[in-house]
Amino acid sequence: MFIVKSLATMHTDKGTIGTGPHLLDGVILPAAAVFEPALAHNIAWMQAFADAHGARLAPHGKTTMTPALFKRQLEAGAWGITLATAPQCRAAFAHGVNRLLMANQLVGEPNMAIIADLIEQGAEVYCVVDSAANVAQLGRYFAARGLHLRVLVELGVVGGRCGCRDQQQVLSLAARIQEEPALVLAGLEGYEGVVTADGGEPAVAIRRYAWRMVEAARALEEAGLIEVETALITASGSAWYDLIAEVFHEASLGACFVSVLRPGCYVVHDHGLYRQAQRGVLERQPALEPGLAPALEIFAQVQSLPEPGLAVVAMGKRDIGADQLPEALRRYREGGSGAQTLSVAGWEVVKLMDQHAFVRLPATADENDGGEVHIGDIVAFGASHPCLTFDKWRRVCRVDTALNVIEEMPTCF
Repeated sequence: MFIVKSLATMHTDKGTIGTGPHLLDGVILPAAAVFEPALAHNIAWMQAFADAHGARLAPHGKTTMTPALFKRQLEAGAWGITLATAPQCRAAFAHGVNRLLMANQLVGEPNMAIIADLIEQGAEVYCVVDSAANVAQLGRYFAARGLHLRVLVELGVVGGRCGCRDQQQVLSLAARIQEEPALVLAGLEGYEGVVTADGGEPAVAIRRYAWRMVEAARALEEAGLIEVETALITASGSAWYDLIAEVFHEASLGACFVSVLRPGCYVVHDHGLYRQAQRGVLERQPALEPGLAPALEIFAQVQSLPEPGLAVVAMGKRDIGADQLPEALRRYREGGSGAQTLSVAGWEVVKLMDQHAFVRLPATADENDGGEVHIGDIVAFGASHPCLTFDKWRRVCRVDTALNVIEEMPTCF
């Protein structure tokens, strides 16, 4: 006789508690684990950084889309949460985030309807504009709904992504916004991550762009185009936030503008792209040591040892970001203790498929270090660019240093 369980009671998701709350013997692997000590450090560290530079912090929520982490960031002092899309804004608001900075253009009436609904429910929403056509569309829609929408003019760069290409375009668009009763110009937005150095020093190019933003903000103020008492000047991804904060702080824009920083990946940091970027931050500002700490790891098991020097691990592109290949960090025996680690010296991930990682093993193994690899061994991997890892998970485990699951954190992708 077959017994059919309710889906509500079945543990069907990867990375969730199966037979027990320990990563090495009770969790369905592969699993995404966020370590509490590093997480707490990173949240406090970035908030302190923003406070020290007289800036507000609106972490980019698209990185994790994890409401439990939004709550932690807001409780630590974040001014709001940045999102990339209207559905992301809706998900964040549904989980208690009332101030939403959509660092993107709002296009399409179904998306406008989402934002209008949120405003009607009491959300404070900002979005960006870079064209007269979009301004006209937004003006018509929000006027028909009897609502006001706060907009930020985006200043971009030639050859980059969205945004006005020069200050004159910014001023012309701001004048056009004033013609739409339903729209309120609330400041200036930019993103330095698309700035290219053109063969020069990247930091110099980033600072130059930040000063262009300051000059455009001053021009908006001098022209009397700002329509709120305190406007926003906002930029900053997760790589160059120190330079943006520095320039905005140096600019002393006065009471008219407040700077808002939007890094997102800092909350868990990483073992690739942002670890490298953090080295640059600490070289520029040694006083910021020890900096951020990687908090996100993917735990997966060795499933095959098909030939000498090769291990196949049950983890692939469906489980971990692949813009850079993952890094093997530690190894454990299944059912063992989190304090008993085995060597991964010389291990190299050489290929990722959908659900398989090909790992090249060293020619010799140190038997005294548990070097012999067993089927079922559990390996912790570091990822690059956490955005591309989080969106592969419905739930993420928050764990302590002993690898006990403290909390299963749902995501909202």
